[in-house]
Order: sequence, then C-alpha cells, then structure tokens
Amino acid sequence: MAEIGRYRFGEIEVDGKKYRGDIKIVEDSVVSNWWRAEGHRLAASDLEDIMSCRPEILVVGKGLPGNMEVVGQLRARLEEAGIELIDEPTPQAVATFNRVRKSGKKVAGAFHLTC
Repeated sequence: MAEIGRYRFGEIEVDGKKYRGDIKIVEDSVVSNWWRAEGHRLAASDLEDIMSCRPEILVVGKGLPGNMEVVGQLRARLEEAGIELIDEPTPQAVATFNRVRKSGKKVAGAFHLTC
C-alpha cells in the first residue's frame, strides 16, 4: 500500500522514495514526473489510468497554495463514474490520502508539488 511520507514544496516521499516531480498513485504504484496536457489545468484526459482502475476516491493535491484547477469536465466524469473527488492544496491532500488509504477504501492520488 503506497503511503506518503513527507511533502514539501517540490518534493514528496512515497514508501521511503523521494520524487521531485508531480506524481500519480494508481493502484499503489507511483507514476513519476507526471504532467498535465494543459499545465495547471487538470482534465479527464490527464487521468485515464486512474479512471480505468475505478477507485472509490480520487485525492488531488492542487499544489502548495492550491493553484492547479480541476476542470468541470473532469468533475462531471468522476461523478458519472461514481468516484468521489477530494481536491485541496497538496499538504492537506497528502494527509487526506493517507487517512483514506488507512480506512480501507480504494483510493488513487494525483499530486502537483509546486504552485
């Protein structure tokens, strides 16, 4: 089970390994150096791997101050698929991801590490 350790601006630790680029956690595997097609806009096309694994909950870290935008089309697709979205600044999203993971629910994550 992927567990996020420390997060700080530009760096995140998962299962003891440090990453210095945005990541996704899909079925307990880390997809490193992840980037979106439109930079600071998160769309459904950026999360096809997560959508196909059908988690119960998707936790999105929108950056330290929360500047990454989750577009309406993605919100609609997640709702249609019955996937709960929790999007918040990355420090809070890290805590949320770990809490949900420990609850036993199937969770995926997408974390922007900077702005």
